[in-house]
Amino acid sequence: MSRVIDVRFRPQGKVYYFDPGAFDIVKGDFVVVQTARGDECGEVSQGPHDVPPQALAKALRPVLRIADGADIRRMQKNREDEQRAFKECEERIRRHDLDMKLVDVEYTLDRNKILFYFTADGRIDFRDLVKDLAGVFHTRIELRQIGVRDESKLLGGLGICGQPFCCNRFLSDFQPVSIKMAKEQGLSLNPAKISGSCGRLMCCLAYEEDAYEYLNSLTPPQGGIVETPEGQGYVSEVNVLSGNIKVRLDKNPDAPPKLFKREECVYLRGGKRTKNSPKPRDPSPAPAPQKAPKQKG
Repeated sequence: MSRVIDVRFRPQGKVYYFDPGAFDIVKGDFVVVQTARGDECGEVSQGPHDVPPQALAKALRPVLRIADGADIRRMQKNREDEQRAFKECEERIRRHDLDMKLVDVEYTLDRNKILFYFTADGRIDFRDLVKDLAGVFHTRIELRQIGVRDESKLLGGLGICGQPFCCNRFLSDFQPVSIKMAKEQGLSLNPAKISGSCGRLMCCLAYEEDAYEYLNSLTPPQGGIVETPEGQGYVSEVNVLSGNIKVRLDKNPDAPPKLFKREECVYLRGGKRTKNSPKPRDPSPAPAPQKAPKQKG
């Protein structure tokens, strides 16, 4: 096991592992670490703990020091200057008539580099913009194109549920989300109803996917033929979470569907089956073995 601490450089940013070394570090401390972008000051979101080696994508970088007052003030000064840099960059983008949207600006702790994050529909030739910005800020300039999900994570907002965006509030990494998850959960496939403000499928579709896959493997699908305690019929409605299914019985097709628990029914065939639907079963009892005829004499 490897001893690590979790460090976050932005309130909504990704968590990174670092080697705490001999420092006495607790949650909420600010530490200075070396990253691929240079020295950075970040907040410890979790104190020293052990993780398996396979959880580490690459070699751990050590903590350089626990941030002192000067480091904190420099970080705060950088945050203030980032706001001014944002306005300046937006003005330069308009001057160069570039089809791009500036999302965020970030200084490294030592101010050796300033990063501009933007979104765009395609590739952007921003070489002249970089030269222009370098002449204004007199430091290394890096423009980094990000996706619309990253933009939502950085900017935040309210989802259709009325809650702040999950990606902005607590998600460190984006998990794959597919239309299959919406089908498994019986949701409308209308893009407007299952997409977030970023225009991509909502991250929360993945939260209960495992539970729905398991429940769907136990529940007869809608339209399927089942054997109930009162005879055969077809499933007209399914509530996967409660386990209730409505069955229209063959012996009385004009009567309203009857409500059964999934445990009371045996799935026979048909219906809107998915990969996780239960396998059809034959409810008829096995024929009794025939006795050998007695021989005469």
